[in-house]
Amino acid sequence: MKHLLSLEALSATDLEAILSRVNGFKSNRYQHSRPLVGQTWGLIFSKSSTRTRVSFEVGLRELGADVIFLNANDIQLGRGEPIQDTARVLGRMLHGAVIRTFAQSDVEQFANFSGIPTINALTDEEHPCQILADMFTFEERRGESLRGKVVTYVGDAACNVPASWIFAAAKRGFELRLAAPKNYQPAEGLLRRAGGAPGPARPSAPADAAFWYFPSGTQISLTNDLNWAATGADLLYTDVWVSMGKEAESTQRIADLSGFQINEGLVRRARPNALVMHCLPAYRGKEIDAETLEKNADTIFAEAENRLHVQKAIVDWMVDGSQS
Repeated sequence: MKHLLSLEALSATDLEAILSRVNGFKSNRYQHSRPLVGQTWGLIFSKSSTRTRVSFEVGLRELGADVIFLNANDIQLGRGEPIQDTARVLGRMLHGAVIRTFAQSDVEQFANFSGIPTINALTDEEHPCQILADMFTFEERRGESLRGKVVTYVGDAACNVPASWIFAAAKRGFELRLAAPKNYQPAEGLLRRAGGAPGPARPSAPADAAFWYFPSGTQISLTNDLNWAATGADLLYTDVWVSMGKEAESTQRIADLSGFQINEGLVRRARPNALVMHCLPAYRGKEIDAETLEKNADTIFAEAENRLHVQKAIVDWMVDGSQS
């Protein structure tokens, strides 16, 4: 049985198998096979959502399934029932589950105890579905592989989205630059888990930059020098400064991350055909300015749409169906 619990646990072969399916689902949205006919899937969400919920509900229905949305506060999880007990109940009634919650261990326990295909739709540690959609969007828009390209992430680099970017880079062989204040950079342990080892700095790198090297040929750099990180980038990427569950820290986070913004000045440092992406929701004037977002809106909202097609590909890969 297949699950998608994290990019960390997903093999490079399976990652490519998922991405190879997406074009078929996007170009034949209403004509592909429906491998989930007769099945009922559950969406179990402890965190609010727009794109994730809608894309999974629509995608699962287009694959033939009925869908039940379960807010954690409306079921016994909200009253303290252990995740393993909820899993053992729902596993006897559902055919698959999509979970959006806080703890990565909850998704892993659910998959272990439920006995049904389980998808991580976001935890505090990873956001694998988002980064799969991001990689597909880049390759769709640019018409070339992400391998060998430069991705620059701007902002809070110690949260779930950049963590998934780290695991993706380690498997696919593209350069990842994380531009963030020191306190918002990923822990060494995460980079080691991804297979990296610290190594020498590049000749023109800023003094604060730290470099990690991976067997796939990937190079990941950490720096607070935003301009250096953006220079020559193929993709500039950002996310909100205040993630869900961090609202109590919002004042401090906004102060700390002020200036780590994608704007026209930064875009000019990237390659002429560089893409600008944001996983949304976007807070104009903070992590990205309004002018830059609007100039790149076609890419950013195609990225959001691609969540639908990528998630259908994920489910198809999990159930060993095939699009036609």
